[in-house]
Amino acid sequence: MKFRFALLWLAAAAWAQPSLQTAEIANLRLANGQTVASCKIGYRTYGALNADKSNAVLFPTWFTGTSAQLDGWVGADKLADPSHFFIITVDALGNGVSCSPSNTGAALDRLAIADMVESQYRLITEKLGLKRLHAVIGISMGGMQAFEWITSHPEMVRAAVPIVGSPRLSASDILLWSAELKAIEAVERAGGNARDAMPAVRMMHEFALTSPDWLHANRPAAGLDAWLAQLEAGARKGMDPRDYAAQLRAMLGHDVTRRFGGSLEKAGAAVRARVLVAAAEQDHMVNPRPALEMAAAAGFDVLLLKSHCGHLATGCESARLGQAVREFLASVR
Repeated sequence: MKFRFALLWLAAAAWAQPSLQTAEIANLRLANGQTVASCKIGYRTYGALNADKSNAVLFPTWFTGTSAQLDGWVGADKLADPSHFFIITVDALGNGVSCSPSNTGAALDRLAIADMVESQYRLITEKLGLKRLHAVIGISMGGMQAFEWITSHPEMVRAAVPIVGSPRLSASDILLWSAELKAIEAVERAGGNARDAMPAVRMMHEFALTSPDWLHANRPAAGLDAWLAQLEAGARKGMDPRDYAAQLRAMLGHDVTRRFGGSLEKAGAAVRARVLVAAAEQDHMVNPRPALEMAAAAGFDVLLLKSHCGHLATGCESARLGQAVREFLASVR
C-alpha cells in the first residue's frame, strides 16, 4: 500500500528537511489538573522570519504524525512556501517525539487537544519570542488543533486553515475512535500486551481512512491476505500503544464549543482570524459536518474536496488543495 502512504505524506519535498529541534516547557499545566514539570516539544523550522516577525505559520501534526512527516507538505507548490513564510512544524503532545506517556509518564495518559495547543502557545511565545502568528495550518487532528487555536487564542492568529479537521466530534467520529480505544484498553485490563490490540485497531483505522469505493478500486495487487498481514506486522511495530491511546483520548474530548455553551455559532463569533475550512465530502474518519456547520455560521471560506478518497482526499486532491491554501494565505494581510 505504498500509494496510501504517498497520498498522506507526499514525501518528496522540495526543501531539504530541517533538523529536529527541541524546547523544554517547564511546569506545563494540563487540562486534567496535573502539571508536567518538564515537557519536551519537538519542532522544525523552514524559511526565515521577516523584520517585523509577522510571517510565522504554525503547522502541528496529525494523529500519530510527526514533524518529519509534515515535510512533504512544505514547499513552493505545497501548502506553505518557505520563501514567503517562516514555517514551524511542531510535534503534538503524545506523538512519541514531544512529551508523551512513553517518554515522560502517566500524567500524559489523559491528554486534551487544548494541552497540545497550550504547549505550542508557550513554545511560540516563550521560546521563539513571537507575539502573533500569520496562520495556523493543520490536517486531521492538526485541524482540530487549528480550531482550538482560533477559539482559545483568537488574538494570536491572523488566519487559519483546518484541513479535514473538526471543531468537535460527530457521533460517527466518536464511534470509530472509541472502538479503537476500547480495543487497547480491553487488552490492558486483561493484563496483556497492548501491542496485541494494535492489528485490530489498525484494520478499523484503515477501513475508515478512505471509502469503500476507494478500497475497491485500489485492491492490493499482492492480494487481501498479504495486505492484512502487512497491516498486522506494521501495527505491531508501530507507535507505542500508550501514546496512541493518549491521542485518541485527546480527540474524544475535543469540543471547542464547550466554553461557549455548546454553540458553534458563539464559538465562531469569537474567532478573529480569517479561516479557510477544507473538508472532504466522503470523509468517514472525521465527519465534515461540524466544520461545515461552523463555517456556515461564522462566514468562513470553504474548500470542499469531493473525491472518493475519503480522509485521504488531501492527497488525492493535493494540487487543488495546495493552490487554494497558498492563495488564501497570500490574501490575508
